[in-house]
Amino acid sequence: MKINPCAKINLGLNIVGKRPDGYHNLQTVFYPVPLFDTLEIVEADETRLFVNSSLADEDPERNLVVRAYRLLEKSFQLPPVHIHLQKSIPMQAGMGGGSSDGAFTLRLLNDLFHLQLSTPQLQQMAAGLGADCPFFIEATPAYAEGIGEQLSPIALDLSGLTIVVVKPPIAVSTREAFALIHPQLPARNCRDIVMQPIATWRESLANDFEQSIFAQYPEIAAIKHSLYDHGALYAAMSGSGSSVFGLFDGRPQLPHYPDSYAVYAQQLQVTSYK
Repeated sequence: MKINPCAKINLGLNIVGKRPDGYHNLQTVFYPVPLFDTLEIVEADETRLFVNSSLADEDPERNLVVRAYRLLEKSFQLPPVHIHLQKSIPMQAGMGGGSSDGAFTLRLLNDLFHLQLSTPQLQQMAAGLGADCPFFIEATPAYAEGIGEQLSPIALDLSGLTIVVVKPPIAVSTREAFALIHPQLPARNCRDIVMQPIATWRESLANDFEQSIFAQYPEIAAIKHSLYDHGALYAAMSGSGSSVFGLFDGRPQLPHYPDSYAVYAQQLQVTSYK
């Protein structure tokens, strides 16, 4: 059985407080976007992970896909499986590719073996894999609080716009990014801002990571400026980077980026990848 884990972008990302457990509370709007990995799971004689990327060199037990299988294995008598993961979502990009793979593994195993877990139950299990994993159980626009696991549906539809994602060959450490943040409440909540016309977002919808990350990696800031120069209605870094996305009305004429940059352009057509 196959499924296609999707990516996400953050529309606004505000770090609002430090928690006693060392994590940070945040406010953000998650929006699913049509960049997909391919995940296939079949019964086998032994559990193995096959992956088409540099992840193949890592300990498979650290991969969120295998961790999702192990998590369900604690509560259900799952048979051994072969898991085939074809990576297309850029890694270390702030687009949730690994989290999506883990959450979609829970979804696929639930369907494949008729486990009859509800959406809230799957979201609760996904939270054990990572803070933004619960979002991908439904993969519909959501306002997130806490560490990203407290989700509220939001009626936001960007269908018809074109999203352009530019991923430079830069890896930004999430831990490093958080270490440079000074938490504070924003002047306006991102949930309220995104309900206003997109033309107003540029001046009010902020990603708190940009200030420190742009100072360290000016080439990431240059991507954002280039997207605006070529007509983006809104542009921002997603998550803690290093990808930058732009939302356009129509098909944009983009600048020439270095060959080492990955560039994706897709029209947004749906608001759910259930």
